[in-house]
Amino acid sequence: MRYTSDIEPPDQTTRNVAFFIALMATAVALGGALAHALELPNKIALPREHYLIVQHIYDGWNQLAYVLAVQLTALLTLIWLYWRETRVARFVVLALVALIAAQIVFWMFTYPANVATGQWTVLPENWQQLRTQWEYSHLAGALFQLLAMTSLVVAVLRRR
Repeated sequence: MRYTSDIEPPDQTTRNVAFFIALMATAVALGGALAHALELPNKIALPREHYLIVQHIYDGWNQLAYVLAVQLTALLTLIWLYWRETRVARFVVLALVALIAAQIVFWMFTYPANVATGQWTVLPENWQQLRTQWEYSHLAGALFQLLAMTSLVVAVLRRR
């Protein structure tokens, strides 16, 4: 595609680095999300005491927020770099929408369960409902992160 403005198009190295960062951040985010999804069948029926113990394997996982910030920044950068190449940009936008959807699910369902349980240090009477909410919201988030990764891979393949 020919650029008609006075602004120089970004060079290929810049674009490659941006895609590399976006793909790596999305892969790391997807790894954490898939870990939650894959453990669901083994955790969903655990008795109260065991579930509370097992939940502590996630202590410190809030540090993944930094990866999500890098993922968001990289996706926005890619949209900016490819905004004129819609065959690429539309899939990067889809990846961004998937990331946003994963975050909406987290803040609407996962985070409230974390708060209600004191980050899984106490189990209130409705702990089973909170467990179901927490586990399945992570499954939904994993599916959205998988969509983000898939969209980015398609975007890379659609570059000229």
